[in-house]
Amino acid sequence: MLSRRHFLRVAAAGAGAMLVAPQIVFASAATDRRFVFVIQRGAADGLNIVVPYAEPAYASLRGPLAIDTANAAKLNGTFALHPSLVQAAQMYHGGQALFVHAVASPYRDRSHFDGQNVLETGGTAPYQVKDGWLNRLVGLVGATRENAIALAPTMPLALRGTARATSYAPSALPAASDDLLTRVSALYEGDAQLHGLWASAMNARGLAGDASAHQDPASLGKLAAQFLARADGPRIAMIETGGWDTHSAQNARLANQLKALDTMLASLRDNLGPAWDKTTVLVATEFGRTAAANGTGGTDHGQASVAMLAGGAVAGGRVIADWPGLRPADLYEQRDLKPTASLDALIAGAAAESLQLDPQRTATVLFAQAGAQQPVTGLIRT
Repeated sequence: MLSRRHFLRVAAAGAGAMLVAPQIVFASAATDRRFVFVIQRGAADGLNIVVPYAEPAYASLRGPLAIDTANAAKLNGTFALHPSLVQAAQMYHGGQALFVHAVASPYRDRSHFDGQNVLETGGTAPYQVKDGWLNRLVGLVGATRENAIALAPTMPLALRGTARATSYAPSALPAASDDLLTRVSALYEGDAQLHGLWASAMNARGLAGDASAHQDPASLGKLAAQFLARADGPRIAMIETGGWDTHSAQNARLANQLKALDTMLASLRDNLGPAWDKTTVLVATEFGRTAAANGTGGTDHGQASVAMLAGGAVAGGRVIADWPGLRPADLYEQRDLKPTASLDALIAGAAAESLQLDPQRTATVLFAQAGAQQPVTGLIRT
């Protein structure tokens, strides 16, 4: 026999439950600007995403993994973009995307769980902070309607905190009938604990409208755009992507991952319409990968990686990098790309400028444990 709580989960899943990554989280705030955080779980290899083709040590370190830039978009005289990122290259050359290289959070070990915890909470060490920086950002903006909505089976840590959250998740399962949903609504009408959760879920379902979302990248981008473009929809979003841990067979796997990311971002852009001009998308990972290839056609856990900003609001067409080099003496612990840029400072500056907040106050609220660091500014068009 199903418990009432379990039945609620089953019925909500019929309304739509995402069974596989990626996952999306939304927050509604008192602004007409949009800010989207895309996390690449698994440690994305920045050296093969934004390729330092002019760096003499790159080809020798990477060997067969070195990206042939003959068919890659040249970003400048030093860096080229992975060939799978066709749409991202167009955004870059159209002034709607930029890249920040050799960037990292304060975390300096190589555990996915600990690295993601530091990235999502905004702390300087794992499990130091209990809530997420994206949740604190919602509080800074000032929420309206539903404070947050998650398209995910669980709420990502970056959005956990005092801001209220609900969820919606697309599903490949048959849609629940209106009769079933009405019966469940009646069942929970008098339940003090579950009535609010169900009502919130039904509200999210209503916002989704006729998206008929699937789990492929193009459909996911379209669904995100459908939420964000609505006048009564969310303004802050989080999208989770997984599969970036490329210990083996990296070239094929990374190419597929980047093609999916590229397709999702292009779908988001194309379906947002005029709202794209007020949108900033930040793409980042918990840490990078080793400078040298390993013995199984991949790379191992490293340090610095690359972050991307895309959107019509972005002052793009550039690569921001204090490039440390790839000679043995240049590497972190003689194995990793050395961090020379702060991911926290990038997030604080991008979020503040995107949502018209004070950058220094935003940095202090989002990354209090890091002390008085200077947020990166000049990222967003005025």
